[in-house]
Amino acid sequence: MTLLAASGCAGDEPARDEQAALERAPAAVALDTVGGDTAARPASEAAPAAATATDRGPSAPGVPTQPGPGAPVQTRTAEGAVVDTPATPPVPSAPPASPAAPSSTPAADSGPARGTASPAASGATPGATSGASGSGEASGAGERATAATPGGARRAAVPFGVGERLTYDVKFGPVRVGEATMQVIGIEPVRDRETYHLRFRVKGGTLVYKVDDRYESWIDVVTLASLKHVQDIDEGSYERNTRYDIYPERLTYVEHKKSGPVESPTVPQPLDDGSFIYFIRTLPELEVGKTYTFNNYFRPDRNPVTIQVLRRERLTVPAGSYDAVVVRPTIKTKGVFGEGGRAEMWFSADSARVLLQMQSKLKFGSLNLYLRSHRPPTAP
Repeated sequence: MTLLAASGCAGDEPARDEQAALERAPAAVALDTVGGDTAARPASEAAPAAATATDRGPSAPGVPTQPGPGAPVQTRTAEGAVVDTPATPPVPSAPPASPAAPSSTPAADSGPARGTASPAASGATPGATSGASGSGEASGAGERATAATPGGARRAAVPFGVGERLTYDVKFGPVRVGEATMQVIGIEPVRDRETYHLRFRVKGGTLVYKVDDRYESWIDVVTLASLKHVQDIDEGSYERNTRYDIYPERLTYVEHKKSGPVESPTVPQPLDDGSFIYFIRTLPELEVGKTYTFNNYFRPDRNPVTIQVLRRERLTVPAGSYDAVVVRPTIKTKGVFGEGGRAEMWFSADSARVLLQMQSKLKFGSLNLYLRSHRPPTAP
């Protein structure tokens, strides 16, 4: 809600006293739509990228069932991710964006590994989608075209593109406290690599407390790995601007602080707060009852991130009525996506996988985003 996406501050900030937090609760939580800590505004948490799908069996919640004849077998990829391999390999709906040869070390351009549910259980082929019925079908559904980069590599097939803009009403309980937007600004170069420039912004507040938070991400168009991330936080009298340069090829990231740049280790195929929701949109299948585990948030101590697929249902928001798939993301944080928040996110049940609604329970109340309008991509 990251989406954004919702996201919190990634720096280490001192905790604010409880009374002050309570006085500005409506506006403060509006900022944490991508998974930050509203109580203390510490390091940001969020983002995923690659790992396992676990079938929640009837024996006990959260306990994987034992594989039987013909069941998928878990294997480990060259990047270190554990994935379910079906007994009979399915035929993909589209060719891989950029196949990479097996390697014993992580490859920066191999593309993000994904924990997908086994097609044996649902009869579905990875990449297949169930189209939304009625006039509420998300615009741009099924348009996952790819194009070549100047270097000749194929861009990853994604359900978003340049010009897409999602606008949300932000409510604290029943009270509207502002507006949130998610958009793909354009394709821009970062260290001679083409990237999607993504922006998530929350603006609003109350008469006495204003909020204007902006989270920006630049992700490689081929691998979808994050190469750059910016957080510009303006909450009442509190302001902070943090920039991260992320280097997947050398497994490090650099945080630019007032005291100077600080380099730290990262993970293969890293993702940041802002690219979190966009990554979920690229997953080829979200099967009810599965839990997907990702270990690719760019700050290793925040992993793993889990996505539990709860149910499918019909949903009505200001933008229209949609068939939706509901997921619960969990990140190591006390914010919107923390274990106590029990956040739920509704994505359109078609190949566009648009974020339609988000709800999270915090100690101050509930924080909700409702899609008001969706402008489809104007370019791949």
